[in-house]
Amino acid sequence: MIKILKKLVDFIYSKSCYFCSNSKEDKIFCSKCYNSVKILPFEERKQINNSPVYAVSYYDGIVKKLIRAVKFHNKIELADYQAKLMFDYWKNLEISDKNYTVIPVPMFFSKGRKRKYNHMDLVGKKFCELSGYEFDNKSLIRNRETIPQYKLSVSEREENLKGAFSLINMEIREPVLIIDDITTTGTTLREIIKVLQANDIFDITCLVTSVADKNNA
Repeated sequence: MIKILKKLVDFIYSKSCYFCSNSKEDKIFCSKCYNSVKILPFEERKQINNSPVYAVSYYDGIVKKLIRAVKFHNKIELADYQAKLMFDYWKNLEISDKNYTVIPVPMFFSKGRKRKYNHMDLVGKKFCELSGYEFDNKSLIRNRETIPQYKLSVSEREENLKGAFSLINMEIREPVLIIDDITTTGTTLREIIKVLQANDIFDITCLVTSVADKNNA
């Protein structure tokens, strides 16, 4: 009877994969789905103001669902897997042996209060646990609320983010690693890099989970 009850409890509380619904591994992100993610080459995707940008994958399929789950659907547990995906990519790069200060793209405080968390803070903390890097989500702030970038044209994106970020700690230890979930035109990263460079911080690298446009990102 005890064995039957234990099996019933295990069944009720077992986790199923968010992506394929398989519950054999009792994980929210099963190994089959994790290993099916298409990883981009271990090389610069592009440069922004002389800062290299690396991307783990494209914004589609499982990666798209992962990012949206963490960002919009309160699937906080999946932030650890997003961080792991980024770190598993990152550790293959020759530059990963530096001692970085990791800065996640900040969220305006009112949006963070409404959502109750900044998804990139969650990802950044776990990434730093895996890498041993320093986590810094205090030095860079977002000054105001901005319109979601996906709704805007290239010129509108630039205007939307102009002056949106400020540095409140001028003594950030270099090198700096900026992390974000997605980039399309690179406007967000560009604005942050400008702010850092304006404060004499030049050793900057960017790492994103995904690129939205396979042709232009």
